[in-house]
Amino acid sequence: MYGFEAMTFNVNGGFLEAIVRGYRAGLLTAADYNNLCQCETLDDIKLHLSATDYGPYLANEPSPLHTATIVEKCTQKLVDEYNFMLTQVSEPLSTFLEYITYVYGHMIDNVVLIVTGCLHERDVHELLEKCHPLGMFDSIATLAVAQNMRELYKLVLVDTPLAPYFSECITSEDLDDMNIEIMRNTLYKAYLEDFYKLCKSLGGATAELMCDLLSFEADWRAVNITVNSIGTELTRDDRRKLYSNFGLLYPYGHEELAVCEDFDAVRGAVEKYPPYQAIFAKLSFGESQMLDKAFYEEEVKRLTLVFEQQFHLAVFFAYMKLREQETRNLMWIAECVAQNQKARIHDGIVIIF
Repeated sequence: MYGFEAMTFNVNGGFLEAIVRGYRAGLLTAADYNNLCQCETLDDIKLHLSATDYGPYLANEPSPLHTATIVEKCTQKLVDEYNFMLTQVSEPLSTFLEYITYVYGHMIDNVVLIVTGCLHERDVHELLEKCHPLGMFDSIATLAVAQNMRELYKLVLVDTPLAPYFSECITSEDLDDMNIEIMRNTLYKAYLEDFYKLCKSLGGATAELMCDLLSFEADWRAVNITVNSIGTELTRDDRRKLYSNFGLLYPYGHEELAVCEDFDAVRGAVEKYPPYQAIFAKLSFGESQMLDKAFYEEEVKRLTLVFEQQFHLAVFFAYMKLREQETRNLMWIAECVAQNQKARIHDGIVIIF
């Protein structure tokens, strides 16, 4: 049906697409970041943000401010916008929005946080406070009261929307310190593949744009898994199992990544694919520290291009990701100002517009 979305899209999606494009206009610009980088204290940051969409969220915060407070209020703004959109939607947009964050993306991180906390016998309330608000669900508190790993596994299977992924990918024996990161990546693989199938089934511009964005994310995760597992006990076969079964690197790039023993080998495997040559061109040989920033910059470039087309659902995904990137930027700026490390302030910022 590609090309005919304009005939029917606005019936159910026109209002919310207009809303999210309005939200997008409130993202911080390069001029805003230049001003924020000149701030000497966190109160200066608050003063500048008072003239942006964050103003009402920070207005009543007393001095002295903390970085955690700024990040919390930025996240709260995103949660409020997301919840507003969620109350206005009908299918298929409601399922699409749930896949973006509420049911899966952040929920995986929250469940992994709870499992890690249970392994180390951390306080329940402390764990719940650290959970991302977009990944909360009604029964998350019950996970934190599990007495052992087998009981926790049963609670996850019964009480969370992640149950299908756990039952297919993970056994109760996998819940230990060594396997926590493997569990996280296994769940993300299952989630991304599921989301990819959903987007493909929607067809049209949504399928075209979202499949491209999700393929990029799958490839990014494959590169990260490889770099982070170099020098560990993870075998080549185990590494290969964590890669998603789609993306530009699938399948031949995955075969090469699985046998990489150092960062330059990873670089050699990925640089063969033209879209990723520009990312590694920014890095010196052997330099892996700035890899994430290079990928973030490429992701932001792709997300902003999504807004050039109309009558598709990818703008909702793009907006949520851009707003999260903005929160990371503000957290970095606030930390640099608070720790008097302004010389490094530009190292962690990814300019959006």
